[in-house]
Amino acid sequence: MSVNSNKPLTVLGLGDMGSALVRAWLAAGHAVTVWNRSARQAPQGATVATTVADAVTASTLVVVCLLDDASVRATLDGIDLTGRDIVNLTTSTPAEARELSEWITARGGRFLDGGIMAVPSMIGVAGSGAYVFYSGSPQLHETYAETLAVPAGVEYVGADPGFAALYDVALLSAMWGMFAGAAHAFALIGKEDIAPVEFAPLLVAYQQAMAEYAYGTAAQLASGDYTEGVESNLAMMVTSNRTLLRTATEQGVSPELLTPFMALMERRLAEGGGNESTTGVVDLLRR
Repeated sequence: MSVNSNKPLTVLGLGDMGSALVRAWLAAGHAVTVWNRSARQAPQGATVATTVADAVTASTLVVVCLLDDASVRATLDGIDLTGRDIVNLTTSTPAEARELSEWITARGGRFLDGGIMAVPSMIGVAGSGAYVFYSGSPQLHETYAETLAVPAGVEYVGADPGFAALYDVALLSAMWGMFAGAAHAFALIGKEDIAPVEFAPLLVAYQQAMAEYAYGTAAQLASGDYTEGVESNLAMMVTSNRTLLRTATEQGVSPELLTPFMALMERRLAEGGGNESTTGVVDLLRR
């Protein structure tokens, strides 16, 4: 059963994201105690603790939103966490989250890790699409699901405390690949009489359509058959890549955002994967 929506909580860290979280909980009627390492204006209505110990003592639920894993450990080092429920919303790696879970548990606390899939302006805004991956203690998730859903949607991804960070980083990594492709596309048209603002809708629509390619990759990884449902095979795509590279040369654009992936495609082709999709590249990356 979820805790009462007015259950008090503590937030450690008043950066842009931490402050946005605090404002959302305050607006929902929560009593919020806050602490920040440096002097910073706290959101109106929050109770400011002068020390970390005071902040942690103030509430059973303690949300941590700091710079990195090292800052979390430095902040909580020496603090009595007995009976405290720590929800870490600090960006970290899966290994760091797992180690932090053990570190928190050894000090008497319970642990839930989170990966925020939003920017501060999306927090607490209905319909913004903001959500947070959570992993770790199932009991902690069940207890605080209602409270945690106030600033952003909740996606619980399992008891392994490293999974939230893994999901977070996996999606962010895919995002950077998409951004890289967009940057290359804009560079290609940059010297021509083509308005970027007019080109952008075409780019977004095409990327959205191509994003569903991930479903096919997932199905092939599950089945182990990388030729399943292939329409444009790897051999064809490697040949087509030459046109992309020649076009970059003609337009005076560096191909450096494309060539690493293309090199992996060529390696897979050389290994006999000509009839496959690009799914075999996943195996090359995992070696």
